[in-house]
Amino acid sequence: MESEEAWTLEDSIRLSEILKENGVDFITASGGGFTNVSKDKVFPGYQIPFAKAIKEQTGILTGAVGMITEAEQANDIIANGDADLVIIAREHLRDPYFAINSARALGVETEIPWQYKRAY
Repeated sequence: MESEEAWTLEDSIRLSEILKENGVDFITASGGGFTNVSKDKVFPGYQIPFAKAIKEQTGILTGAVGMITEAEQANDIIANGDADLVIIAREHLRDPYFAINSARALGVETEIPWQYKRAY
């Protein structure tokens, strides 16, 4: 349940405009994880609409977060223009090689560090 004192998307947009006017050129659109969020409100990409709205309404570059766990999902966020950068957090804890594995899943050739080549 939202209260009148809760921070809103509109507040974030206003703050982003002020920050942009003062030289900030990139915003990570995240709820911050400061409260216990109901599991029914957490799903793949659940925070993408915040990045998209801030980007569209302010023109500032945005970074998207929020249960981004698949290479295709991350690629689609960029390809659709929903954000300018995808920030992978918890998925990197589960898979420290997420970037390499994602490049391979998307068919992108990437140089594997020689120390890891035997694993691939």
